[in-house]
Amino acid sequence: MAQAMRRQSSESAVSLFATDGKPHPLQDTLVAVTLVLGVLAFVTAMFHNLHLLSSWAGLIGLLTGAYGQFISATTRERFALIVGLGASGIGFFLGMAHGGLFGGVIG
Repeated sequence: MAQAMRRQSSESAVSLFATDGKPHPLQDTLVAVTLVLGVLAFVTAMFHNLHLLSSWAGLIGLLTGAYGQFISATTRERFALIVGLGASGIGFFLGMAHGGLFGGVIG
């Protein structure tokens, strides 16, 4: 089936950070939360005694990032979510290796 093609203007050329021009407040909030938690988990994972903070921040960052990926609408959102998910994952796994979610608190 033939369909009409639209020409892209030079301003809306293919870009990694292209958007559809519509507001996405929920998706943008999830992106921000995932990035903040990812950075927090990644940085605190470098310190052995902060394993509770890094593992919990990483776990919550992974969950918010996964839901954000599920409902994301643009490439910009997906790119930022993948960066946040990676940092959250590294922080989570290093936090788990250093003592876990409840290490030293229970038992």
